[in-house]
Amino acid sequence: MTTHTPSARWPEVWLSGDRFETFTRKCGGDRARALAMYEWNARLSAAFLHDLAHLEVALRNAYDRQLRRATTPGDRHWSEPRTLLVLFPPTPTTGPTHSDRNGTTRQLATRARQSVTGPAGHFLPGKVVAEIMFGFWTFMTAGSHEDLVWTPYLRHAFPPGTDRNRLHETLSALRDFRNRVAHHEPILGAPESQRRRIVFVARLLSPDVAAHIVEHSDVPDLLRRKP
Repeated sequence: MTTHTPSARWPEVWLSGDRFETFTRKCGGDRARALAMYEWNARLSAAFLHDLAHLEVALRNAYDRQLRRATTPGDRHWSEPRTLLVLFPPTPTTGPTHSDRNGTTRQLATRARQSVTGPAGHFLPGKVVAEIMFGFWTFMTAGSHEDLVWTPYLRHAFPPGTDRNRLHETLSALRDFRNRVAHHEPILGAPESQRRRIVFVARLLSPDVAAHIVEHSDVPDLLRRKP
């Protein structure tokens, strides 16, 4: 039976020199510990994706319930053209281009609906909602949407008096964090703060959902077992 002998710099070949150096620097040059740290980072990322998935589903369904109240007569869902024009009307930006400030928002919802629409024009609203990316939902709390959808609709998904600015800052931070996790980037800096953000938003949406996330999350245990 032959025994495999790894080459000296196989981690750099696998991960790239720059990527592995991020971990070796954190570990004071200890390559074995750096590999253990990389594995821990991967497991922590997977645990965070689990919790973020629960939060994303809760957020998009809560927003969908509120936006359905805006559906215009003749439309079946707020993602259809007439309702989209009411929710996100063409609004020129200042400057030489005069682009439509709400154009991208309408396009994202339209593409999601079209991607799940059958030949006869039939679609399931739930599939439309699932097709829209997380960034769309986090952008709904931006200041530019305050009068359009926050005040008349989305604020009702949260407890009275919820601070839109604080919520938007939190969701924006979680969106950026989720992107790092999804692209397999290091998340060594302040992961506990991200866990608190997830629980904060989940608790605003539903104390029951928040309790479920906390009960089934592997993040706290992994944070305690950092190499």
